[in-house]
Amino acid sequence: MAAPLRFLDSELPFRPADECRFHVIPVPFEATVSYGGGTASGPEAILEASSQLEVWTGRAVPSRQGIFTWPAVDCEGRAEDVLERIEQAVQTALAQGPQTDSPLTTAPATPCEVPGTAMPAVPVILGGEHTVSLGALRALKKRYGDFGIVHFDAHADLRDNYEGTPYSHACVMRRAVQDLGLSLYQIGVRSLSPEEELYRRAQNIQHLDAREAKFPGFPASFSLPAGFPKNVYLSFDVDALDSSLMPATGTPDPGGLLWWDALDLVERCLKGRCCLGFDVVEFAPVPSLHAPAFTAARLAHEIMGILAPVPL
Repeated sequence: MAAPLRFLDSELPFRPADECRFHVIPVPFEATVSYGGGTASGPEAILEASSQLEVWTGRAVPSRQGIFTWPAVDCEGRAEDVLERIEQAVQTALAQGPQTDSPLTTAPATPCEVPGTAMPAVPVILGGEHTVSLGALRALKKRYGDFGIVHFDAHADLRDNYEGTPYSHACVMRRAVQDLGLSLYQIGVRSLSPEEELYRRAQNIQHLDAREAKFPGFPASFSLPAGFPKNVYLSFDVDALDSSLMPATGTPDPGGLLWWDALDLVERCLKGRCCLGFDVVEFAPVPSLHAPAFTAARLAHEIMGILAPVPL
């Protein structure tokens, strides 16, 4: 039997979990996707593509802080049961953060220092449909209390119920705001229902929609609103990217973010903040089309580099 895939397997020697800051958790869950399917194959395809990455992002070598890949979460059964397993997997990863005596490469100071650890573990969820984010959010809420979500997506995902379930991918941010009481900022949205727009207004959910992002000065003039929580979780649905760059997703949507603008926005959102974890979700690989898988893998790696700006 082949060994489980590891993120950047071709470049990185194995390191124990307690020596690693980044904890990659594959979650091949697909139950409520709309239009095109295939997200259950997303995590494995991202891990395979990551073997073609270089460890230097152009600005940082995040792997010096360690990248550990956990076995894929069991995604059989009801959504509620899968969410519980995701929550448990994230809790396990959080308990394995690098200790003060770990041989962890010293990095620039971060706003994420936790007593008793060199720096907290950062769960990196690879989906799977967007519903998987809710399991991670529940675990982080129990560990850290309140925080904000920075949500990159073509869609608002604020429906209260969709196709008979409140655990649809189209409802994940509604669950986060309504059920967990978390703050939310949305970036790149360009397709939403009247119900979602009214809910955004009623809850004063601030946003930078894709249409707004075309104006002069973007993204150089962008920053999160004053008062937005310093602790954040980054949720990146790959359909936030323009469909010319990311066609391999259930609902590719034109008019999205381009590569450097997207990374610039991620960096601006995380600057001066503690990122408790992040996800890259809704990637649905297309056979023989390698570019989108590499793009999704590189996106995850670039976000790690933003969080761990370890130079050469």
